[in-house]
This record gives sequence, C-alpha cells and structure tokens, in this order.
Amino acid sequence: MRDRPNVPIKPAVRRTTLAVDVVVLSPRADALAVLLVRAPVGAREKWTLPWDAPQPGEGLEDAAARIASAALGTAPAYFEQVGTLSDGRRHPGEADVSVGIAALSPASADAPMEEAEWFPLAGLPALAPRHRTVVDRAAAVVRQRVDQSPLAFRLLPPTFTLSDLQAVYELLLGRRLHKASFRRALQASYLVEPTDEWHSEGRGRPAQLFRYAPRKRRGARRGVRFDLFTE
Repeated sequence: MRDRPNVPIKPAVRRTTLAVDVVVLSPRADALAVLLVRAPVGAREKWTLPWDAPQPGEGLEDAAARIASAALGTAPAYFEQVGTLSDGRRHPGEADVSVGIAALSPASADAPMEEAEWFPLAGLPALAPRHRTVVDRAAAVVRQRVDQSPLAFRLLPPTFTLSDLQAVYELLLGRRLHKASFRRALQASYLVEPTDEWHSEGRGRPAQLFRYAPRKRRGARRGVRFDLFTE
C-alpha cells in the first residue's frame, strides 16, 4: 500500500490587505494637477495619494468618494477604475493589492484640506513606486477617454467659453490643439449649445458662454475627435 502524500486538507490562509488609491486630477494654474496628501512623519516620501482600505460592506467607488472627500472637502465629479496592482512595487501602507481609481475635480472646487496640496502632473514630488504607477495609469486612462467620452465638461463650471473648453482638452490630452480645427470638431460632436450670456476676456470682444447639452443624433455617441488636430 502506497503512502499518502503529506498534503494539508485545508491550505494555509493569509489575509490579503487591500488599498484604494485615488488619483484626483484637476486643471490648476494652466497645468493638469494631482491631489496629494502629506505623509506621516517618518515615512520615506513626504507625499502620497489619498488612500485607505475599504470599510466593511463599502464598494470601491464609495470608498474612493470617501477617501477623496476627506482630502478635497467634497466628492469629485467622476470616478473610473484604472487597474489593480499586486506586484512587488512598494505601497506606502505596505498593502498587498492596490485598486487605482481616477477622479476628476473642476478648477472651481475649493482649496483642499490642510494636509493636502495640488501638484502639477509633470512635476510631482517623489512618491512610493506603486503610487507613481497608479498616477501614470490614471493619466493614461483619462487621455484615452477624452475622445470617447465628454470628460472635459466635468472639469468646467455649468457655463464656459470655447477657449476655456479648449484649454481643458489640451490639459487632458497633454498637447496643443489648432483653434479652428477644434471648433469644427466640437461643432460636429453636437455636445455644446450657446447661451445668452457673454464673458469679457480682457480688452477683446466679450466671448459667448456655452453649456454642455448633447443633442441626439444618428450613430454611436462619442466625445470629440482630436486625433488629427494638433498645432
């Protein structure tokens, strides 16, 4: 009779720690900025993304809203999951698994809480390696969505000039757009309509204000096509 292999009936269970890491993006001082919070004294890096573990029974988006609100003072306008990381990159809380979530906050939002600060995406301070990866993924996902979904309008007040709208699109895309081509693409997208209000922009003629008001049309709905319109 052969000996039975020495295999445990029940495998050893190790509790996996989970973190929700939130990348809040906002147009600030002519740059796309990321909201960071001050790390505890003694941490390797001085700044981190807003993050926490989900509370019992809390969904990922609800957790992201809670975490972002604690740093920002209000819930961002948009959330999207950008990936789950369980590699060996270091997390500031030593979490085994990170769920990265991108969020958008308009420039009109109030200043963040005392321990939080906006940093330009192109000039972030040192972050824990996994947080740096989450930031890069969030920026990439948002830029991929720009011509598929009208994300830019979530970063603007209810009424805006076309120059304001173009500036936000340029920040999200990370490149300049040709003004005339941008407006032709915007007209073809059926996403905005003029209001009866005007806004003075310096010494020039007042600019008309528009609002987000997509009209129904045939074919698949999408955002604005910018793939050919570069300055």
